[in-house]
Amino acid sequence: MMRYALHAAAVLVGGLSLSPLAFAAPDWTSVPATTIHVFHPGVTPWEWIESKGKHGGSRGLSRGESCAGCHVENGEINVDLERMAGELDPKGGPAVRAFPVQVQAAYDAGQLYVRMSFKAPAGGIDKSDKDNAVKATVLFPNAEVPMAEQVGCWATCHQDARTMPDGKDKTKYTSAGAYELMQWASSGKVADGSITDQRRMEGGQAGVKAEGAKQGDTWTVTFSRKLPASPTVHFGIAVHADHAAGRFHHVSFGHTIGLGAEGDVKAKKF
Repeated sequence: MMRYALHAAAVLVGGLSLSPLAFAAPDWTSVPATTIHVFHPGVTPWEWIESKGKHGGSRGLSRGESCAGCHVENGEINVDLERMAGELDPKGGPAVRAFPVQVQAAYDAGQLYVRMSFKAPAGGIDKSDKDNAVKATVLFPNAEVPMAEQVGCWATCHQDARTMPDGKDKTKYTSAGAYELMQWASSGKVADGSITDQRRMEGGQAGVKAEGAKQGDTWTVTFSRKLPASPTVHFGIAVHADHAAGRFHHVSFGHTIGLGAEGDVKAKKF
């Protein structure tokens, strides 16, 4: 099978400054927030997801159902978190298995803005990213990624990734297509090797900017990028908390942003 690198449209890093955003962000007090729960996924790569002997939901996926359709109910996730941190992860799981992220979206004639607010939990099981207490990520699949509308970011996760138990030297990749990845790192640099040169921005096509800060116990990260062509934008989010690296993050299922259309997150037009 030919493998396609997860080449990001952009990777952004930023410091902890509470200075104003570096771009003309909307008035977020007027933008409704949607709660999306992120959770520790254990060792459940794509190969596990599609295995009928290991994952009962694989049959639903083959019928066109989505991960969120099965595991998200009234905004809450329906996942056996203890199994994820036990049977499905030889290293165990973080003390906090899941937590909420408030997601807001807005757009104008040329830009999409995405804002994430969350309290990053302590008690992680991997603290190998010494530089970054927190990293926040948003991923957008393109139309060529297989089953992207169903599986969110799981199309990038494989058992041969280097932080998997039997992993080798792979980073995230897809069997076809690519994801645009926006990432903000709290220290201003990525030190754990989870972002490689092949995934860095090539030419700045998306024109991404980012800003983040911690106020009290809450992190707020805001991204800006070129407005997507489609009114329905598929995306997933991830948070590396407590100096976590690689797969030891908390992730969401796949969701949608509606730009004048229906979506899990409805973007407000400015």
